[in-house]
Amino acid sequence: QVQLVESGGGLVQAGGSLRLSCAASGRTFSNYAMGWFRQAPGNEREFVAAIIWSVGSTYYADSVKGRFTISRDYAKSLVYLQMNSLKPEDTAVYYCAAKPTAWNIENAAKYDSWGQGTQITVSS
Repeated sequence: QVQLVESGGGLVQAGGSLRLSCAASGRTFSNYAMGWFRQAPGNEREFVAAIIWSVGSTYYADSVKGRFTISRDYAKSLVYLQMNSLKPEDTAVYYCAAKPTAWNIENAAKYDSWGQGTQITVSS
């Protein structure tokens, strides 16, 4: 498994920006998919974005497309989620996750490594 530690959460006003970071360690990630998920109270965990570590291909949920950007620093084993134009409905706990294959990237159940989560609160 991969160890994941998120940072960068907090409180922001609607329309503002935040950047989340996820530090990955424990093994090589060459074929891994690294994802961000979020979970609001009373809701299921939902896919936000993912990146294929080796080639940098990116994927987004429709709800965040055009506002969020996932990226990675290959040398530092970091994954970022830049969140712009934040909305109150983006409020949730955000989780970094990793899986050793590059398919089914939107399915949380397919990920086998998870960070502890970081709270994002967007005020209106």
